[in-house]
Amino acid sequence: MNAHPAFFRIDPPGDRVPVVLDSPHSGTDYPEDFRPAVPMAKLRQAEDAFVDELYGCGPRLGALLLGARFPRSYIDPNRSVLDMDTALLDAPWPGPAAAGRKTALGIGLIWRVLDSGEPIYDRKLTVEEVRRRITAYHQPYQKAVKDALDETHDHFGAVWHLNCHSMPALSSVISEEGPGKSRPDFVLGDRDGTTCEPAFTAFVAEALSGMGYEVKVNDPYKGVELVRAFSDPAAGRHSLQVEVNRRLYMDERTGARSPGFARLARDIERLVKAVCGYAAERGSHRCAAGHDHGHDHSHCGHHHHGHGHDHDHGGGHPPHRPHDEH
Repeated sequence: MNAHPAFFRIDPPGDRVPVVLDSPHSGTDYPEDFRPAVPMAKLRQAEDAFVDELYGCGPRLGALLLGARFPRSYIDPNRSVLDMDTALLDAPWPGPAAAGRKTALGIGLIWRVLDSGEPIYDRKLTVEEVRRRITAYHQPYQKAVKDALDETHDHFGAVWHLNCHSMPALSSVISEEGPGKSRPDFVLGDRDGTTCEPAFTAFVAEALSGMGYEVKVNDPYKGVELVRAFSDPAAGRHSLQVEVNRRLYMDERTGARSPGFARLARDIERLVKAVCGYAAERGSHRCAAGHDHGHDHSHCGHHHHGHGHDHDHGGGHPPHRPHDEH
């Protein structure tokens, strides 16, 4: 595991498959310069608690696992760097800004309010501290995801990416659908079929439905930046956002695991195993000589390419995206 302050990365100890899992909202390391005006207990309700643990089976099954160490309420790695809430700043933002719907709701790149609508800060943020959050946390996490996807795609010729989240059991005052609406067990988001092949979304939906879960697609969550920016289904880059209902595994009031945690963890392991099988059947391995060796790649070892890519937030996609979450 790496020691970067912004993220962890766990590579499979054995044979790899072309699957990358990332959990951008389960971080619990709160930086000292955060200085929020709300109690920690309220801030922690914004976390996708335990999601990194629920998908912790990934590396053992051949998938690469990434997760943010910092909390989304400090800076949200699942937002475009353009989603700047300039109302939070004590001076004009010197860079480009194109605030989207999330920013209008108060949950853009840097959150202004909690789900309850309560303000997080009793002060304005300086341009310098926002820049530091971007360069020390947001950009390293997005680059880590991009690098993992690029390496896997280079190695196999294709990659399947699950962007892993959890959702409150009920919608809040800042939700698109209005407050008090009950959520299903799982919501899959592929931005209306644009971030992965439809067959992959259908495969995941059927796997979860087959376990007895209620599954919806793109309702109410379509997916945000991490599935948008780096996906290209025509080029074999498939990204799917997966939301799991917190009531299945935790007490949202206390933040503790519930008795349902063990069952859900087993079922998510079944899901990840199925996704790894799906990807292994479709991804072909390419060694340095450029030969296609089919699915058995154990003879070539594990490549960790230091591509050093700049992660272009544009990615050839439109810069803003209505009615998307998480």
